[in-house]
Order: sequence, then C-alpha cells, then structure tokens
Amino acid sequence: MSADQGDMPLGPDGQPMSKKALKKQQKEAEKAAKKAEKAAKQAAEVEATEVDDFAKDRYGVAPLIQSQNVPDRTLIKLQTLGVEKDGETVWLRARLHTSRSKGKQCFIVLRQQQFTIQGLVAVSEIVSKGMVKFAATVTKESIVDIEGTVLKVGQAVEGCTQQDVELHVKQMFVISAAEPRLPLQIDDASRPVTEDEDGNQGPTVNQDTRLDNRIIDLRTTTNQAIFRIEGGVCELFREALRAEGFTEIHTPKIISAASEGGANVFQVSYFKTKAFLAQSPQLYKQMAICSDFDRVFTIGGIFRAEDSNTHRHLTEFVGLDVEMAFNYHYHEVLKVIGKMFNYIFAGLRDRYASEIKMVSKQFPAEPFKFLDPPLILEFPEAVQMLRDNGVEMGDEDDLSTPNEKFLGRLVKKKYDTDFYMLDKYPLAVRPFYTMPDPNNPKASNSYDMFMRGEEILSGAQRIHDPELLVERAKAHEIPLDTIQSYIDSFKFGAPPHGGGGIGLERVTMLYLGLDNIRKTSMFPRDPKRLTP
Repeated sequence: MSADQGDMPLGPDGQPMSKKALKKQQKEAEKAAKKAEKAAKQAAEVEATEVDDFAKDRYGVAPLIQSQNVPDRTLIKLQTLGVEKDGETVWLRARLHTSRSKGKQCFIVLRQQQFTIQGLVAVSEIVSKGMVKFAATVTKESIVDIEGTVLKVGQAVEGCTQQDVELHVKQMFVISAAEPRLPLQIDDASRPVTEDEDGNQGPTVNQDTRLDNRIIDLRTTTNQAIFRIEGGVCELFREALRAEGFTEIHTPKIISAASEGGANVFQVSYFKTKAFLAQSPQLYKQMAICSDFDRVFTIGGIFRAEDSNTHRHLTEFVGLDVEMAFNYHYHEVLKVIGKMFNYIFAGLRDRYASEIKMVSKQFPAEPFKFLDPPLILEFPEAVQMLRDNGVEMGDEDDLSTPNEKFLGRLVKKKYDTDFYMLDKYPLAVRPFYTMPDPNNPKASNSYDMFMRGEEILSGAQRIHDPELLVERAKAHEIPLDTIQSYIDSFKFGAPPHGGGGIGLERVTMLYLGLDNIRKTSMFPRDPKRLTP
C-alpha cells in the first residue's frame, strides 16, 4: 500500500475510498449542510414570525367543532352582500374557491352555494405577513370562517356574483380543510361548453368523472342553480294542483305485482316471498279516486328495469303523478294538466330567472316558449305533418324517438311553442287500461305531452268499468290473476277519471335545454351506475 493510499479515508468495507467516491461523499456532505442551514433559517424565521406576529390570534386552524361553545358572532349569507352594506364588518362561512398571492397581499374568492365574492387579505395594522402567507396556503374547497369589511369597488368584479363589493379580510379561520389534490377542479367543471373566438375550448370534465365525484361536482354554481330550479318544479306543481282542489297522497313503492306488467320491473326478496319495486303509482292513484278523493297527486320514486342507456332514461327517477275524476269528457283532465304546466313554466321564468341565467352561461339554450292555452294536436294531424315532410309511418304506428324530435321541430316552426299536447293516440299502442275512443275503434282517449320535441307525460282516460277492463286485458293477453286486485278496485262504483305521469328530471332537463338527464338527477341510477 502506498503512502498516499494509507492517508485516504476508508469506506464501509474497510478499504481506502477512491477519489470519485470521496468526491461524491464530499458533495453529499455539502448538500446536507446547506439543507440543514436552510431548515435552521426557516425555523428561525418561523420563530421570529411567531414572536413578532401581532395577528397570530386572528388566523389559523380552528379547533374541531364539537358543539363545545357558541362564539358571539352571527354568520351572514354571502348573497346579501351589496353596496348597501358598504363599510360594514361581517362574519361569514364559505368555501375557499380560489386564492392568488402576490407580495404582501392575497386575493381570494369565497363561495356559498351559487354565490361568490372576492376577498382581499393584505398587510395592514391588523393583518400581518404571516396571515397573508397563511391565507395563500389554505387549500381550495376548504371551509373557512371570515371576518371582513364590505367595501364598494370602483370597477365591477368580473367572475363573481357579488360584483359591486369586495371583502377586506380581518380574521380567517379554517373550519374544515380540504385535501390538497382534488379529483376535479371546480373551474373546469364550470367552464362553458362554447368555444372562444379562436375556436379554443378550455379543459372540461367528462360526465363519468363528474358522477364518480358527484359531491364536488354538485358544488358548481351551475349545479346549485339546476337543483334549485328542479326543486322549484315540485313547488310549482304542488301549488298549481292544490289551487285546483287536489290532495297530495303517498303510495307504496314495494308492491306484490308488477304495476304495469311486463319484464321491466325490479324484483326484490320480501321475507319468505318476493316483491317488486313500483313502476308507477297509477293503481294507487286510481284506488284513491275510487275512494272518493276526487283529485290527487303524488311525488315519489319510480323504478324501471329498462336496459336503456340513452340521454333521457334512468332506472330510478322522481315521478310527478296526477289523477282526477271528471264529469263527462276527459278533456277536463287535459285542461287542468295544461294549466298546471303553464303555471310551472311561468313560475320558473319569473321566480328563477337568475338561476336560469346561471345555467345558460355554461349550457346555452333558447328560452323555453309556450302558448296559453297550450296547443293540442290530434294524432292524425301530427302524422300528416310528418308525412308532408318525408316521414313514412302508418296510421296506427307509434312515434319513434327521432320522429318525436322531428315533430317537435315542425311544431315549433309552425306554432312557435316548445310545449304541446298530442291527443287521440292509436288504441293499439296504448296500455290495456286505456279507454277506447267511442267514435273510432282504432283510436283511444289518450294523450302525450312534449317539451322541445321529447315526451314528458303519458296519460289517458282510464277504463273505470270492470267488465270492459277484463275485455281489454284479454285482448292484450294479460293473465287476469296478475291484475285481479286492480280489476276489483272498480267493482263498487268508480267515477270516470284520467291522469298522467311526469318525470321530474326530464322536465327540468328539457326546460333548461340540457343534453342529458344525468345533469338533472342528483345521484343518477342507470343500467351502468349504482354509485355514489
């Protein structure tokens, strides 16, 4: 061994280290020393900040709320903040939508449901550098309690619903922190589907990603608006019918036999036997009429085991169902339902204008048009309109989905309405309980109603005579034992009656001009989706 080798440091194996290995070791030592120096400097800065931070009690992560105390503060609604509150100091709880830090200030956007406001955290006599840094580190979608002063702005704050004011933050506490990595970005999920002037489209979120992470997707201002509008449909439906003397009822969803026959029914185990999920509340609506309730409606879940993977079908949806006795002609029913729809359409237009505007920003659509009273077309007239425009179909053929949409465009062009009723369907394409037309053996006293060329209600005068009901069931080759309880309902005197069933999600979708019913179902169920 040479003298030089003897002076060299030894490696883990007891042998002298090579010059290359020695050089590597020295670099690693220098790197570790710099890292330690940086950490020490940062620790010193943090310690100094904590010592000198005059605002340290005005920000931070709040203790977990376990109902241990009630602070002396009132949290206000973000939507109430306008120029009339200029100069007022308020407390509010909201989500941190976005944040952008620059020097001694941090701009934030706070969001409450569909409402947003810009906030500013800036170094001042009550806001420290540490507080600004803290605000910049709070993760998006975290829930925060904010105290701030409302100040009028000279220029409108674009991108926020509260455009005339901003909030100058005085205190900020994290109530519930969101994880740093979100499965989807709210901004991407909120981006309009339209392209800009250069034909570019920013990042968007596909439907499956949205539905897989529905809790976050539902936070977008568009979705907040959609489901408030949908709630409005139910509210207006109830108001319109109560004004006409209807009673709200609630019907079983677990039943002993398929409510509409056929195979499109979900079977479930029921103790030592089997049961089915209701495809419709129709039997029970009619039983209520036979029980002298005269006019009834119900809002509830409907289950259809149809393997239909389309833009407008769900296996579970909310049904708005109506049934009423009439005196001499089923058009009495048509008149009431038509009036009800017009009340809903006008109510949405007048009460939910801001929500409709919010939805149309992301999903542009023509405003919904309707006539008062509603347009009623008879089936043969509709068939002739289609034939005149190149469609081949028989007198007793049902409308296919493409022909429905085409007819909707023809009606809109001719009558300038997005809503109409189609009366006198062929008897051959309607269920066994539909009353035949007394003047035309091939027609029936039945009707469908359409919005933007898509069916949203199917209804009819029901057969209320048990003997005729048996005759029609046999004509449809329906085993009488499977519907005996239904037939028995009419054996003790039943008034003439009719009604129909409406899909809530479909009405909302078509009123807003949306392209998929999954946008109007909060947690949709279809043949491929059972979660979340």
